Amino acid sequence: MAAQIISGKTLAAQVKERMTGKTEALKRQGVTPCLAVVLVGDDPASAVYVRGKQKDCEECGIRSLLVRLPAEATQQQVLERLAALAADGAVHGILVQLPLPRHIDEQAVIAAIPPEKDVDGFTPVNVGRMVIGEECFLPCTPAGCIEMLKSTGQPLAGKHAVVIGRSNIVGKPAAILLLRENATVTVCHSRTQGLAQLCRSADILVAAVGRAGFVTGDMVKPGATVIDVGINRNAEGKLCGDVDFAAASEKAAFITPVPGGVGLMTRAMLLVNTVQAARMQAKA
Repeated sequence: MAAQIISGKTLAAQVKERMTGKTEALKRQGVTPCLAVVLVGDDPASAVYVRGKQKDCEECGIRSLLVRLPAEATQQQVLERLAALAADGAVHGILVQLPLPRHIDEQAVIAAIPPEKDVDGFTPVNVGRMVIGEECFLPCTPAGCIEMLKSTGQPLAGKHAVVIGRSNIVGKPAAILLLRENATVTVCHSRTQGLAQLCRSADILVAAVGRAGFVTGDMVKPGATVIDVGINRNAEGKLCGDVDFAAASEKAAFITPVPGGVGLMTRAMLLVNTVQAARMQAKA
């Protein structure tokens, strides 16, 4: 039996509808949620991502502010612009589009964002709060993965979840959020031994490794839920995930597609964080 597809498009539309309602309620109180996106350089992929985020904001009534800086901008110039946005009471969320040019210290830039405006959930303060279970802005991609898992109606508590990848943006926070849902979590990476066997033991398999078709059908446990975070181009130039979708679909009970899966929910969760930031800063 073919796996049931977890549609990021459907779930994201539901989130947008809720955020539109919350945005309208804030506007009635005189507060217009505003997201500032800082784009350094002219990376084509980054420009596409930023346009998508601006479109999402527009659809929900959120004001979007694009701050463009040239690729040769110094780290000090970036930090000064962030300081200005941090001091602007009309700006509720700040996002720095990654990756940054190599001469800029990414961690220093992220740390310069005030935690209350860190709608990406990347600052050390928000990461620390997430780890110890305090209220915070959750990183958008892992938070979107959890929402997709919950949408299946399958319990997460007590399930064995395997996360392939240990990045600070996806792998590590995904593992933490799964632990918060009372799953038993194994994190796999480039030096993990017996990776395929570990994957076959997973009730929930999250692939975030950045390699097209890395997860093959024989690595999927029958009846598992597969969350594919990867966005890659295969040899034919076609967009695909980290999972061999056709083969995995024959084994899994639920699976996310690429495109049309986690990426759309990542953008949706950014809206959730932005609206929440506006509400908290306005104490509305």
